[in-house]
Amino acid sequence: MVHEFSIENIDHIADVLGVQPKKTGNIYRFEIKNESENRKLALEIHPELIVNGVPNSIITVYSHNTFLQLHNCVGFVASEMLHQVTFFGKTEGTTSGLIVEREAGCSYYANVNDDILKGDFTTLPVELMTCSVALSLTESIGMEGFSFEDE
Repeated sequence: MVHEFSIENIDHIADVLGVQPKKTGNIYRFEIKNESENRKLALEIHPELIVNGVPNSIITVYSHNTFLQLHNCVGFVASEMLHQVTFFGKTEGTTSGLIVEREAGCSYYANVNDDILKGDFTTLPVELMTCSVALSLTESIGMEGFSFEDE
């Protein structure tokens, strides 16, 4: 696995999102509320869930009308400046990202071609600019030699 959700990492996510998690077994649950805009969501981090004998981290978001799940989460970027955490997974030239905001907002981008993230976003069609900018910071995480298979 590229990334482990250590206690320090969970604490950093809590600081950025402004809420402490509730731990049940091996699951960390963050309940995020934005009273002024009447929004709330729950974020669950399932670190090292064993799937077919392989450790896998799964990130789940529940909101009023939405259920989102990111499998094979290999890392995250927590931005104190943006008040958001971007969880991401990479699979053979594509990136998927689940972004959770302190203000109880959430965005999900699936199977975005990595070439889109590496290029100049200003040359992209408007429909692709947002995902390019939102997921471009995942390119700063070293993935060289990564495999979901145990060594």
